[in-house]
Amino acid sequence: MSDITISRGVRSNLLTLQNISSQRETIQGRLASGKKVNSALDNPSNFFTASSLNNRANDLTGLLDGMSNGIQTLQAADKGIQALTSLVNSAQAKIREGLQSASTQATNSAATASAGTLSDKVEADRGFGSGTKVTLGINGTNFDITLGASDTVQTTINKMNQVLGSNGAVTVDSGGKVNVRNNTSSALTIGVTDGGGGTKTLDDLLGGTTVGSTTAIASTAAAGTTANYDSYAKQYNDLLDQVDGIVKDTSFNGKNLLNGDSLDVIFNEKSTGANKLAISGVTLSATGLGLSTLATTGSTASDLTGKLTNLQDALTSLRQQSSKFGSNLSVVQTRQDFTKQMSNVLKTGADNLTLADSNEEGANLLALNTRAQLATSALSFASQGDQQVLQFLR
Repeated sequence: MSDITISRGVRSNLLTLQNISSQRETIQGRLASGKKVNSALDNPSNFFTASSLNNRANDLTGLLDGMSNGIQTLQAADKGIQALTSLVNSAQAKIREGLQSASTQATNSAATASAGTLSDKVEADRGFGSGTKVTLGINGTNFDITLGASDTVQTTINKMNQVLGSNGAVTVDSGGKVNVRNNTSSALTIGVTDGGGGTKTLDDLLGGTTVGSTTAIASTAAAGTTANYDSYAKQYNDLLDQVDGIVKDTSFNGKNLLNGDSLDVIFNEKSTGANKLAISGVTLSATGLGLSTLATTGSTASDLTGKLTNLQDALTSLRQQSSKFGSNLSVVQTRQDFTKQMSNVLKTGADNLTLADSNEEGANLLALNTRAQLATSALSFASQGDQQVLQFLR
C-alpha cells in the first residue's frame, strides 16, 4: 500500500473519512453502553474516581441487609415486651381478684354479744382498773389497746377497728350482735388484761356473752378461703410459665434480645466502634423480672399482696426496656435511611463522571454521518483529475 501514489486532494479527503469513521465508532460505542468512559483509556481520572465511588456505594449497600436484620430483631423484641406487659397486667389483675374474692367471703365471727346489754362505760360497769388492755393478734403480731375510765363500748370498738385496719372489723349489726370480722386467712386473736394484771374475758369487755367466754379467742378463715387463694396462686403461676415461653419465642435470625443475647449493627464499612451500635440484650424471664411462683397450697393474703409489689416493679422494668429498645430502633432506622441516601449520592457522582448523554451523542452521530457524506462527495471530486488524465492517455 505504501507504493501506491495518490493525489494530495484524494489523500486529504481519505484521511477525513477515516477520522469520521473512528469518531463514529466511538459514538456508537457510547450509545450502545450508555457510558462515555468505558475504560481507563477513555479518561483515566474519571474512570478511577468513578470506580472508587461505586466501590464505596456497594460497600454501604451491603450493610443495609445487616441494618434490616437489626430492625427486625428490635421489632421482635418490642412485640415480645408488649406480650409480656399484657401477661404481667393479667397476673396483677388475678392477684387483686383473689384478694377481693377472699375479702368478700362469709364473715368470720370471732365473738358476738347482745347490743342491748352493752354497758355505756367499760370502766364504770365492769370494774376494770386503770390501764385495762385489749391485745389483738394479727398475722402473728400483737397490738395492745389501752383503755381508760372514760372509754365506752363504742370508743373501744373504734380503737379496735383502728388497729385492725383492712385485716378485720368490729361492728354491731342490725340484729343487735357485736361481730368481729377477720378478713385474713390467718388466725385473729383477742385478749383482755385488766389494770392489775389479771385476765378478763371478752364478756367483761363488751358486756355480753361471747363465743366460749374465753380470755383469748381465735378465728380461722371461712370455709373455702384458703382453697380460693390456692386457686388464684395456680393461675398466677400459669401466667408466669407463659412469661418464660414468650421470652424463648422472641427470637429473630438467631438473636433473642429478651434472653440475654446482644446485637451489633454495623453502620460503616470500616466497622469501627464509633460506626456501629451495640445493643445489649436483657433477660426478661420471670426470674429476670423478679417474679417467683406462689405455693399452690396454703397461700395467704400476705403472700398474694407481696406479689403486687413485684409485679409493679416488673412492669416498670418492661417499660424502661421498651423505651431503650425504642431508642435503639430509631437510631438504626435513621442510619438505614442515611445509608440508602449516601449510596445513591455516591452512585450519582460516579454516573456523572462516566455516563454518556444519549441526546448529545445522537446529535454527534447524525453530524458525523452528514460529514461522511460530504467527505465522500469531496473524494469523488478530488479523483476527477486523475480520471481526466486517464481519458487523455486513451
